[in-house]
Amino acid sequence: MEKQKSMDDLPVELIQKIFLMVPAKQLGRLRCVSKLWQSLISDPHFAHSHFNLHSSTPSPSCLFVKAYTEAYFVHLDPLINVSSESASVTEISLPFKKKKASDFSLMGCCRGFVLLNQQRHFLVVWNPLTGSSKRISYSHIASRSKIPGFMFPTDAILYGFGYDDSQDDYLVVLAWLDNSTQQHLDCFSLRANSWISLDSALSALPKPSVPCYWESCGLFLNGAIHWLSFPLRSYIDAILVFDLKERSFSKISIPEQIVRCSTNLIVLGECLALVIRENHKSYIWVMKEYKVQSSWTLMYEIPYCNSEALCLSNGFGSDIILLEYDDKHIQMRFAKYNASGELLQHFSHPSICCYSRNCLGKFYFMYTESLLPFPSDLRDKDKKKKKKTGHRVRKNVSNNLRLLKIRITRGSNEENESGTSIHVR
Repeated sequence: MEKQKSMDDLPVELIQKIFLMVPAKQLGRLRCVSKLWQSLISDPHFAHSHFNLHSSTPSPSCLFVKAYTEAYFVHLDPLINVSSESASVTEISLPFKKKKASDFSLMGCCRGFVLLNQQRHFLVVWNPLTGSSKRISYSHIASRSKIPGFMFPTDAILYGFGYDDSQDDYLVVLAWLDNSTQQHLDCFSLRANSWISLDSALSALPKPSVPCYWESCGLFLNGAIHWLSFPLRSYIDAILVFDLKERSFSKISIPEQIVRCSTNLIVLGECLALVIRENHKSYIWVMKEYKVQSSWTLMYEIPYCNSEALCLSNGFGSDIILLEYDDKHIQMRFAKYNASGELLQHFSHPSICCYSRNCLGKFYFMYTESLLPFPSDLRDKDKKKKKKTGHRVRKNVSNNLRLLKIRITRGSNEENESGTSIHVR
């Protein structure tokens, strides 16, 4: 009887091509099928190729925090695509050592990684799909601040989490005040596994024409982190930008007509956008060309005031998905509207209600799953590979020298028997 062939019998290159077409979530499960699949799916170079291929058409999820003790993924595919199914909700096992739930903060998401804070003086960067996580201590910053009970994100002027493509590095950016109100800027590099002081970049920041503060939680887009001024007293230079490659600040202006309105800065369809709440409605302005002030365009008018725009179904002009809530944040729902502002579909779940807003960061972030490793993991793997290659080379050299020595010894014996001597240098 002929043995039944399996997928493992296919050429490795073909298996990799098949895996590239499978969504990251399913690949996370397929790692358990065999050692070969585990090796192929866990390969860092495959993870980068897979992310680059799917980044233009991600399967959007909303990472949602309930009462700052629980976290959930709300998978929005059924709302985006025409489907009779409801959006699915999955509770997440958090990467903390303590099994008992305790308050934690959601500080950012980038390329499948999540930035969290739970214990005092420690941050955690975590990939929910692969399960890998890394603790980052900021105790030295707390000591320098000389402020009792110093803790992020509550004591941050600015904070953000992003990716520097030029260095293949993820950066945590924190701006803070010490007990003498002196400003400081520090950046943690996951690749270097160390903190970098950037006080000089902060001191070079031009003073605003009108006194203002910045919304402390930054948003990552186009290699930079962005913050909106608060309150909006001037449209000029209202958005603060920190370039992760250049390690420098710049500013972006917003439409003049939305000054002094209740406004949120968001990322929508790979563009900066503003959600303005006025006259019991939400107006969504989009900057279609990055850093081009004249490209701000009013794209959506939603007949509901308390809402957070999440994502688009298929580019601008298509349906838009929002998170809506009442004045007390007790009832919440996900809703889909068309470009004319008509409600098409909505979805609610017990896990996305009873939310109590406080100062511990944001209660949601849009999230894209990925298999990407930490840069330090890739570096360590390359070191091991080089070490193994070096060991193999040394072993081959040693074997060749041993063989050469044997041949020389044999030749020497033969020459001595014939009465001729040789010298080997």
